[in-house]
Amino acid sequence: MARARRRSGRSTQKSPEESGGVDDSAAPSKQEGDAQPNAQDDNTCPACNPEGTEEWAAADKESWVRCDACKTWYHWRCTGDGGDLDAVDKWSARFVHFAAPEQQLMPLPFVPLHCATSLAPGSPPARKSARKRTQRDYAGLHNSGAEADPDRWLRMLEGKDFEPDPFKRMNGDEVSLEWLDTDETAMREPIVIESSEGLGMKMPSKDLTVEDVAEIIGESTPVEVIDVATQSNLPGWTLGKWAEYYGLDASARDKIRNVISLEISGTELADNVLPPRLVRELDWVEKYWPNTKKGRGHAYPKVQLYCLMGVAGAWTDWHIDFAGSSVYYHILHGSKVFYFIRPTPANLAAYERWSGTEMQNHSWLGDMVDEVFKVELHDGNTMIIPTGWIHAVYTPVDTLVFGGNFLHSYNVSTQLKVRDIEIATHVPKKFRFPFFVRLCWYAGEKYLRDLKAKEEFAPRVLDSVEALAEFLVSEARTMERGTEQAKKEAKEQVPGDRVKDAPALARELRWRARLAAGYPSDDEGRNKRKKNGATESANGISKRKRSLADADEDSTGPFRNFRRRLWERVSEIPSEKESRVLKLPRPNDAGGDWKDQWVLWKEEMDSAEGGDEVFVDRRRDVIVKVRRTEKGVERQRVERVLEDWIWNADPVSPASTAVLKEEHGVPASEIQGQEVTPQASNNSDAKKSKPEEAVKMEIDGAGVESSVLAAGVAAAAA
Repeated sequence: MARARRRSGRSTQKSPEESGGVDDSAAPSKQEGDAQPNAQDDNTCPACNPEGTEEWAAADKESWVRCDACKTWYHWRCTGDGGDLDAVDKWSARFVHFAAPEQQLMPLPFVPLHCATSLAPGSPPARKSARKRTQRDYAGLHNSGAEADPDRWLRMLEGKDFEPDPFKRMNGDEVSLEWLDTDETAMREPIVIESSEGLGMKMPSKDLTVEDVAEIIGESTPVEVIDVATQSNLPGWTLGKWAEYYGLDASARDKIRNVISLEISGTELADNVLPPRLVRELDWVEKYWPNTKKGRGHAYPKVQLYCLMGVAGAWTDWHIDFAGSSVYYHILHGSKVFYFIRPTPANLAAYERWSGTEMQNHSWLGDMVDEVFKVELHDGNTMIIPTGWIHAVYTPVDTLVFGGNFLHSYNVSTQLKVRDIEIATHVPKKFRFPFFVRLCWYAGEKYLRDLKAKEEFAPRVLDSVEALAEFLVSEARTMERGTEQAKKEAKEQVPGDRVKDAPALARELRWRARLAAGYPSDDEGRNKRKKNGATESANGISKRKRSLADADEDSTGPFRNFRRRLWERVSEIPSEKESRVLKLPRPNDAGGDWKDQWVLWKEEMDSAEGGDEVFVDRRRDVIVKVRRTEKGVERQRVERVLEDWIWNADPVSPASTAVLKEEHGVPASEIQGQEVTPQASNNSDAKKSKPEEAVKMEIDGAGVESSVLAAGVAAAAA
């Protein structure tokens, strides 16, 4: 579209195409290929109303617009229906020009971006201008052609109800790893630290200005600027141009703009910014990305140090930070108002439906979720926003902020869920977490080494490691079964300096993570549970409890596709049984916590003065296993000891006879005056009638593997 403004009655000096844009003193002149407006004077156009030209001629200025197809010039007053000419990139006349000179102009309904002259025979073909011009962003145009109003975001807020935020206000020294381990809500809800003292954070002086930022980083540095009205990027901005705009009075700014993605790593300004201590201790990039592959000249996730500069009235619409990353956010000077939505499954589903659709232009996401929280931040405040929280931000005054993003191991499942939403809503790769998959491989490789070294992790971390392993296994399947292009892309994300066999690493990590979490197998174990000594399968059918020897002979091992090395010989030594009578205090009479006393196992216990007679029945079972190894022989001894302690029981007294009858199911007449050798009972109901005063101690000795192994005996109180 060619357009210009001219003063009525003045001759043309310069064509708008030559001038490169709108000029108050410029009017259309003859152009090569332009249609000649026959009998058109300086003040009229083909669409003019003859009766109204005298009134228009009195106007100081007049806007002209040229049809992109027929190259005819018109008054915008005659053809624009009161629309904003600056908001239009291409334009075509509403009139059909016929070849016959005696035929008059015939109005037709306006067809956007297509000249109506194409409907007439002999009309010239459409031609694009070779002149470079700034393209309009049509995301912010309404049907009428008017650009979006930046205040519409505030109008959406009118009449909305917000819940008082329940988020903690903490001191800087309280935000630590100990807080993570002791507080169930840690890194699950946003927190506000009103003073940075004790936070282990470094920030520039409060006197720092946007002009200083431009000078330190470089005024020619490109910067992505957002038009608040359309929430779209504006190309061609530099820090110098931004600093000049930021320095204007609010009334002098033509539009409201915002900068939220200036990453400053590797600059002189970055030397004055250090994230909070806890952030550095959790950040995957800090912990797992090799130090030799960070810094200048290396490609790595540069998301840790951002400088955000917003003017009064700026609005950032509802969003989740890329890949569900957490955020630290420090206000150097100014103020921000946050609106938060919890990342529940229902709220995330609503966000996915809303994001990237026409609903964004006319619907308030807060009306589609359960509740919205409002938080205000001021000078010196710091906020940590955990994984997946949906939020929008309003800037009431000019504000300078420093912050950054980080992935961590306390909510990996939500991080992966947000990444799936980004893929489903077609978020461009430019706006996703950089090198996300490669960073996951680095983290997975480190966790595998830690699990091999028997490192202990909190339950939340183990859950996250398992989710990470599942994701890496899916990447491995893509390498094995995907399309050729998918295989290529998946393999390119594997860091060859640390990961040599990606599929094997992913599956071993999953296996070890599940074992550490207490699952007995890879797949089947999640559908089974142990109950009363038997294994109950998913369909409710119980199976017998296998012996230790059976478990080694026919077990499929910790996961389905792995079979452990079998023992070449398993020998069960016949049980050793003995009975004796001691004098010891009853558990209830011993004072203190009797369980703590009885859990301390002793092979030999001596009688104590003042104690009651107690009958002790002991049975010892031993299993010995042997197999060859590459270096020699491996031997394992597993010992199990079972003791029954029964007070007021004498093996030769009538009182003991009654007890033995109940305990072992043997008639009293058969054991009177005989040496007592308790036998196992086949009566399943006999165990239910044990005396309440009986103390039962049973130990399963765990075998320890070595070149020559001896089993120790552990103890547990029933």
